[in-house]
Amino acid sequence: MTRVLDRLVGEIRRCRRCVEAPTGAPLPHEPRPVLRVSGTARLAVVGQAPGTRVHASGLPFTDPSGVRLRSWMGIGEDVFYDTERVAIVPMGFCFPGLNAKGGDLPPRRECAPLWRPRLFRMLPQLDLVLLVGIYAQRWHLAEQCGASLGETVRDFRRVLALPGRPRFFPLPHPSWRNNAWLTRNPWFEDELLPVLRREVAGLTQRAGKNKPSKSLDPDGRTN
Repeated sequence: MTRVLDRLVGEIRRCRRCVEAPTGAPLPHEPRPVLRVSGTARLAVVGQAPGTRVHASGLPFTDPSGVRLRSWMGIGEDVFYDTERVAIVPMGFCFPGLNAKGGDLPPRRECAPLWRPRLFRMLPQLDLVLLVGIYAQRWHLAEQCGASLGETVRDFRRVLALPGRPRFFPLPHPSWRNNAWLTRNPWFEDELLPVLRREVAGLTQRAGKNKPSKSLDPDGRTN
């Protein structure tokens, strides 16, 4: 399974579909797929798509959103970037570009249907997937989504209890753009975050017990 997964990740890292056979306008820059997976991680983070900083660094969530997300999860960079414990699989693997207002465009439409079904079949050990933002929630929850992102996140206990594996945990995007939403919804910090941190700790601490610390590189390999 490890060799098959490694081959698939290699295919993803070489992907140029959004440039050579795009759906709509082609990606306006050189692709740089960003993901981090392993055959042991029981926790996965599914976000939207890399932003400008992540496109430059090659590491997911190397920005203020990542700082906030790790705070929500109750873990540091050493755990978050340990691929043996945490997989990071955005809805779009490449930075999609900026809109007219300077914000990130949505994930490319080619990426998810092309790669996600195959990739998640190679990750049967996953127990919990954090769905960060509406694109991840619509893809993975489908008809189980609420009428809005806020409704889906507010209903996190029901989503977490849905039958089957992996389990799903909906979250808003940790961007500063959601500061007003977080202020209006104090239950997020009071009710949701303690559950999230308990779930994350239960998976990452067991998987990482007695593990030596590891360095990492932008391509997701540990050394």
